[in-house]
Amino acid sequence: MRLATGVAAVVLAMLAGFALGRAATAPTSIGTQYAAGAADHTHPPGTTPHVHGGGTDGGDGGDGRDQVSGLSVSVGGYTLVPVRRQLPIGDQVDLRFQIVDADQRPVTAFDVVHDKPMHLIIARRDLTGYQHLHPTMASDGTWSVAVRLATAGIWRLYTDFTLRDPDGTPVALTLGVDLVVAGEYLPADLPAAADTAEVNDFTVRMRGVAQRGVVTPLLFEVSRAGQAPTLEPYLGAYGHLVALRDGDLGYLHVHPEAELVDGAVKFWLTAPSPGDYRLFLDFQVAGEVHTAEFTVTVD
Repeated sequence: MRLATGVAAVVLAMLAGFALGRAATAPTSIGTQYAAGAADHTHPPGTTPHVHGGGTDGGDGGDGRDQVSGLSVSVGGYTLVPVRRQLPIGDQVDLRFQIVDADQRPVTAFDVVHDKPMHLIIARRDLTGYQHLHPTMASDGTWSVAVRLATAGIWRLYTDFTLRDPDGTPVALTLGVDLVVAGEYLPADLPAAADTAEVNDFTVRMRGVAQRGVVTPLLFEVSRAGQAPTLEPYLGAYGHLVALRDGDLGYLHVHPEAELVDGAVKFWLTAPSPGDYRLFLDFQVAGEVHTAEFTVTVD
């Protein structure tokens, strides 16, 4: 009897331990996982400034101290599936992809965020060739956009979007994948850090210092021939700022305050780690979008 009782106790202990292990490692639903940072992501004009990225697992809503987003092709059961990953050099091609769920079904319902349901960012791994595009979606969930990659190398593709989980909770995600353009790759050196940038006939001056783990303001003043041009809203805001971390190309998509501050576009940014970052500022004047580029070093 004592032997049987002892064996039974051991078996019960093992079963209890197994149950506890299953409970500790059971996957959390995506609604629970991202609920803290996904609170409504429709972002009408006037939405307070915020950052896409900086959350764990590539989600939105973190404070930027752990990691940026865009480093994974699959997050929370959703996966970026490009139709092709090798593109010809210099030719305009139709880049197509889908976002599929955990059952490999194409997702077809997306929230409109800053006037678009999908923001597509492309940059070569030496942080050159930046493009901010907005593809269109077919009824089967296939997104497409015309793309031209002028130089050989490895290019990073980011899809920045918001969808609803089965419970109706908004989920903001950035998924990333590498594209290959065959040919001789001649990487460019990262430009030195500077607080001014020239684009076309505009000069853009950056004020503020990005800091690790601290939310700090960055202001961008645009001038042309010494005069301040009239900045126009672009995608529901006076400017859009994408930051890519040198080395792994971690992604941050930052949006500004609703109104200009003394004529400048004001963002709030938290650098997730020390190192070099390349900042890309999109702004619009007279119906044309321009992109100013900066290198920022965070100690």
